[in-house]
Amino acid sequence: MTALAGPPPPLDDRLQPGVRLRVVQMADAEALAALYEANREYLRPWEPARDDSYFTVDGQRDNLHALVEAYATGDMWPGVILLDGAVAGRITLNNVLRGPLQTCFVGYWVARARAGRGVATEAVRQALDVAFDGLGLHRVEAFTRVDNHASQRVLERNGFTAVGTARRHIHVDGRWHDERFFERLAPWDDGIALTPPT
Repeated sequence: MTALAGPPPPLDDRLQPGVRLRVVQMADAEALAALYEANREYLRPWEPARDDSYFTVDGQRDNLHALVEAYATGDMWPGVILLDGAVAGRITLNNVLRGPLQTCFVGYWVARARAGRGVATEAVRQALDVAFDGLGLHRVEAFTRVDNHASQRVLERNGFTAVGTARRHIHVDGRWHDERFFERLAPWDDGIALTPPT
């Protein structure tokens, strides 16, 4: 099974207006530290183990410094999800590969208080615009734990296709978990072109 090319299916009317993405900034350290701390237990089943320093302003400054460096080299597009101007989560186009692959994978999370309202769905839609239009990538991949049905719905609403299961793919929450693997091809994909038409 392959990913569907073309525009994603229409989104439902639950989406919240005011969702925007932007590249992370060093000035986000305080807001992200507060958001991570407030959502620490909510994110624990889905994120890698973090030491206590990660949830501090200094820990987020260190993290942001690494993200900004990776952005500068073109290895990733690290973003924040804004809702009405306030940081509501994170979204990243990770492991950008050029050459004959032209691909990346997307990772995202939204604060518990904003979950279930279409914020993540709209954020992923906008991230696909960045990937396909801004970065000129051909493919975006995503992984979700097999039991993360909410994240799978976000991907499906954005035209991703499930292509298989990666056994014991990620170590989070104290053990290895299987993950479903999803893909989405660029709307400009014609099976031949390496890059978008000019």
